[in-house]
Amino acid sequence: MAYRPTVRARRLARELRRLREQQGLTLQEVADRLDWSRARLSRIETTQTRPHHGDVSDLMDLYGVTSPDRDALITLAREIRRRGWWTSYLDVFSGSYVALEDEASCIRTWDPQLIHGLLQTPDYSRAIIRAGLMTADDGEVDRRVAARRERQTLLSRDRAPDLHMIVDEAVIRRLVGGPEVRRAQLVALTDHAVRPNVTVQVVPFMAGEHPGVDGPFTILSFPDPADPDITYIEGTMGDVYLESVEDCVKHRQRFDGISAKAMSPEDSLALIKELTQE
Repeated sequence: MAYRPTVRARRLARELRRLREQQGLTLQEVADRLDWSRARLSRIETTQTRPHHGDVSDLMDLYGVTSPDRDALITLAREIRRRGWWTSYLDVFSGSYVALEDEASCIRTWDPQLIHGLLQTPDYSRAIIRAGLMTADDGEVDRRVAARRERQTLLSRDRAPDLHMIVDEAVIRRLVGGPEVRRAQLVALTDHAVRPNVTVQVVPFMAGEHPGVDGPFTILSFPDPADPDITYIEGTMGDVYLESVEDCVKHRQRFDGISAKAMSPEDSLALIKELTQE
């Protein structure tokens, strides 16, 4: 089973790497002192493997970390071993995105092709899943739709994240699934758009060129300031996760530029309602 690191796992890996470097130790030196392989420690520090709390305890001993910092990191190691809801759909979700999205406090997303998965109706999801997979049978499509529905409960939790979705005008005009499916999706969008934690904007055709012409991306922000933003770019040849400050600042600026070119949330909602009535 592939390991899909959460935000907590990434936080733990960063802290373990920081503590090692603070002691002036190399990966090989630590591995030799603990009788580990260098690859084992490297995989822990790069979130390629889930560390056991016993491993973290051994590292704390070597680095001379005492409580309460020691207890906090060992507790963190125990927490990341808990199974999230998405582990029931490992055949559906690839990569770490859903695990990261589940812990986000703010989701900013731009897409020139599709409505974001968190706001899709089941029939809209079914249509685009079937189109994307091409050879999928009904059972596989239904399972993927069910997984997406489970994922959407994120927006109705007590501490739900803020979702700011910007789409191209073509997205709300595209006839996905036929007229009735499209209309139901637009109605659902209007319902979502009035929620306090959801913002929907549409970039009109007349906007011309804008910073989003390079393609879709999503920026995830988290409640703990110690956890940096992650920019996620989905592609047919694989997913990309950008975590450097420089990359995330660039994409936040790009998102702000797209937002400035888009219609206001109020005007966007008015356009969606107008299309619903056509």
